[in-house]
Amino acid sequence: MLYRKIESLIEEHLESDSPKVLLIDGARQVGKTYIIRHVGKKLFENFIEINMVEDLLGDGLFSKTKTVEDFYLQVSMLHGSKMREKENTLIFVDEIQAYPHLLTLLKFLVQDNKFTYIASGSLLGVTLSQTTSIPMGSIRKVRMFPLDFEEFLYANGMNELVISSMRKKYERLEALEESMHNKMMELFRKFLLVGGLPDAVNSYLEEKNIQSVREIQSEIRDYYAADASKYDEEKKLKIRRIYDLIPSNMENKKKRIVAQNIENKRGKTFNDYQDEFEYLISAGIALSVQAISTPVFPLIESTGKNLLKLYLNDVGILTEILYGNNIRAILDDTRSINMGAVYETVVASELIAHGHKLFYYDNRSKGEVDYLIDDYDSLSAVPIEVKSGKDYTVHSALNAFVRNEDYHIQKAFVVSNEREVMQKGKIIYIPIYYIMFFDVASDNKNKSF
Repeated sequence: MLYRKIESLIEEHLESDSPKVLLIDGARQVGKTYIIRHVGKKLFENFIEINMVEDLLGDGLFSKTKTVEDFYLQVSMLHGSKMREKENTLIFVDEIQAYPHLLTLLKFLVQDNKFTYIASGSLLGVTLSQTTSIPMGSIRKVRMFPLDFEEFLYANGMNELVISSMRKKYERLEALEESMHNKMMELFRKFLLVGGLPDAVNSYLEEKNIQSVREIQSEIRDYYAADASKYDEEKKLKIRRIYDLIPSNMENKKKRIVAQNIENKRGKTFNDYQDEFEYLISAGIALSVQAISTPVFPLIESTGKNLLKLYLNDVGILTEILYGNNIRAILDDTRSINMGAVYETVVASELIAHGHKLFYYDNRSKGEVDYLIDDYDSLSAVPIEVKSGKDYTVHSALNAFVRNEDYHIQKAFVVSNEREVMQKGKIIYIPIYYIMFFDVASDNKNKSF
């Protein structure tokens, strides 16, 4: 099976006797159910799994469940023989967003302390915002993403010793030897094609057939675009329009969403599409990058809501849209092809999977910098410029940004295809694959309620 980092987090939580229910949030098709099922069956003699979407479409046993006693009764009708003691019984509530009232009930199930619980779902950000009684102190919410590049390396046979060695090289700002660099770039380009959706990765590993991979990516993309069941038909069409615009926006110089382009209506603003943006971001199928004009730590205090970039949650879906079955454009690093959008997408997905909030620098007179992240050690912003071509040392906006003493910049990064690691002033040049080591301390990653 595919190695997923979140497996150890789930295990540690379930074995910790925590008073909180672990709630795994994330887009569909990222592997939430599979990994919870795998860990649950490994750790618990009695594993009970209940899919609330299936229940909603079927008998609706849990649709009116308001009390702990009612919940036990409904579970016993399905899995009574497995309801033993807390230490050996795990109840997995899958797709919990189908019944928002169960989020409130989790608090009382935990307090009753009869069984161990874990839950998962999508759109949980929206669902929690609409829940009348958020179960404060009872939920630990963790977002799950498609495989990141490090997990993709493990899937392709790379071992922990090699990856640990590369991490030490990154920490010492040292380059890999040329043969290893070439191998990493080969795997990185394959990652651009395959992406991190588990079904696509497994298909690639088993068949090495790009057409099969592309069919899976296309199906999931269509599923994402069509799946807005909580909204009326008008909002669904707007959501699909925004989602479909993301790849074309990536080809623009500014890359940000222009509200008037969504329905081709003059005078439209971001406020007219708040629900649609919230859906795409909360569903995990789009990654939002907010504009910052004054980069003061913490960056979230300086965001501008009217300037927003959206990236697809999986780089494989983007390359399926842009290049279809033509894999040579990526594998051969064709110079005539602009890979900027692809590289920016993979960097966005890596940063957010490693716990970073996503921002970019936007200044009318001084230009743009691709990404800004918080540095909790220096309490300052760290700018990141993404380069896919040979001109990776050309970055006038980044130069001006770093020189601005008001911003108190300690370091900046330029990521590119180049093997060499070097530092010029505050700007550090590193190969693109080192982005997999841009971690955030776990204290800043997860939310608890």
